[in-house]
Amino acid sequence: MTQPKKSYSDLQDSYLFYNIAQKTKAYLEKNPDKKLYRMGIGDVSLPLCDAVIKALHSAVDDQSQAASFHGYMPECGAEFLREAIAAYYGKRGVSLEADEVFVSSGASDELGDILDLFDQSNTALVIEPAYPAYVDANVMAGRKIIHLASGRENGFLPMPDDSAKADIIYLCSPNNPTGAVFNREQLRKWVDFANENGSVILFDAAYEAFIEEEELPHSIFELEGARNCAIEICSLSKTAGFTGTRCGYTVIPKELERCGMNLNSMWVRNRTTKTNGVSYIIQKGAAAVFTDEGMEQIHENIKVYKNNGKCLMEALDKLGIWYCGGKNAPYIWLRCPKGMDSWQFFDYLLNEIQVVGTPGEGFGACGEGYFRFSTFGSPEDTKEAAKRLTELLG
Repeated sequence: MTQPKKSYSDLQDSYLFYNIAQKTKAYLEKNPDKKLYRMGIGDVSLPLCDAVIKALHSAVDDQSQAASFHGYMPECGAEFLREAIAAYYGKRGVSLEADEVFVSSGASDELGDILDLFDQSNTALVIEPAYPAYVDANVMAGRKIIHLASGRENGFLPMPDDSAKADIIYLCSPNNPTGAVFNREQLRKWVDFANENGSVILFDAAYEAFIEEEELPHSIFELEGARNCAIEICSLSKTAGFTGTRCGYTVIPKELERCGMNLNSMWVRNRTTKTNGVSYIIQKGAAAVFTDEGMEQIHENIKVYKNNGKCLMEALDKLGIWYCGGKNAPYIWLRCPKGMDSWQFFDYLLNEIQVVGTPGEGFGACGEGYFRFSTFGSPEDTKEAAKRLTELLG
């Protein structure tokens, strides 16, 4: 008889977004005349920029003619896109070869797939609060997980110590859900720690385009020694509005080896075995992001989300509520007021002012008592949500 993978039975039910959906649905059924102000979901609200749209249309036209038609694309990514991404890193002083860049269908997919490189016996370190998929993907793989707590006392940016020794280390900067960003010295400590212990860092850089302080690193490869211990996974979802279009990329340096095996070569073999690549049309649209025109346009969109963040932060400052994130990230992580736990605060905002956020408990035990706002909503809804928040809690 076929035996299902038993580790799936170890998964804890994830009630976070299901509960949010059920609570909001029940509220609207009782209050059909009310409008909800959704500050919780991490999805974009602005359309793809003009440069990307033009490239997508052009690529569709290419597919209509035999002379310019493209069938299967290279499994690891089209050369034109890999070179464009490498050049993008070069502008920040990070030297990459095009074949160290792997094009993917998005960071979420890649964060799960990349675990194919690691033996089940490896331990994984997850800093909490955390993006839930880090934990679940490793539970599915049957891997032991070490949970490293973070909190307000360290700005939700803990440093490594003996309790953090693991084979795989997850770092997310700017962080989801907290919006906290490692500075250069903090990130250097993690790189040194990984090299000393033979660990591999999986660096989730999905929100790097939101960093505005020049001294903060956008890539782990800005740090000396990172090429020997890190894999970087990035996405165009929040950078360029590709949440529904799907494209991302992963960087695996050729120096990265463990136990005599080269992880770049291993990933080439994995991709050429398990995928047929990302479509030509999508890759042409993605390449347009990295043009001068595309960069200018996507940063205009990012400015809109950043202004949403300023609007929410001004409200929290006026109310005297502690928070982190917002300035260099599209998420604001705040302490629930009046001693409420995260679900109590969720219900309070929903029922009193129709504002929907995300309870921190859903990101791990360290998130209890905290709450996440997303800045990806429309400016009009964000302003109204901030106004209602100020009136309710003022």
